[in-house]
Amino acid sequence: MKRFALFILLSLCCAVVVFAKDAQPTEDPKIEARFKNLTQQLRCPVCQNETLADSNAELARQMRDQIREQIKAGKSDDEIKAYLTQRYGDFPLYKPPVKPMTYFLWFGPFLLLIVGTAVLFIFLRRRREMIPERPLTADERKQAAEILRSV
Repeated sequence: MKRFALFILLSLCCAVVVFAKDAQPTEDPKIEARFKNLTQQLRCPVCQNETLADSNAELARQMRDQIREQIKAGKSDDEIKAYLTQRYGDFPLYKPPVKPMTYFLWFGPFLLLIVGTAVLFIFLRRRREMIPERPLTADERKQAAEILRSV
């Protein structure tokens, strides 16, 4: 009986943890909507490809607090993004600006595609040239005909 009671108690504790949510501040709905939109547009510097809104990293929490403070201070979204990029670099932006430091990021995939296609084309052409083209002899034709009949 004691084990059953202990099991029920542990189950209830686990259920509370499973259904627990982060506390949602009771701010102005416009501020909250803007905050949510902005944190969805920015990436956590610690986590790989996770938005600030979804990240549980300590740095992400600090960044969210900074964003909330700047929204309350009346800063625009562009000013907030500029502040974060000044502090953390271009990594938090999902769409970093096109500048010499990000050329490879923007144009690298196209360059790799062009180079890969050229290498494949050259490889296939050389391989085709390596294979000599010669007609079948009479014996080889007989063998091929027999193989085809047996199939």
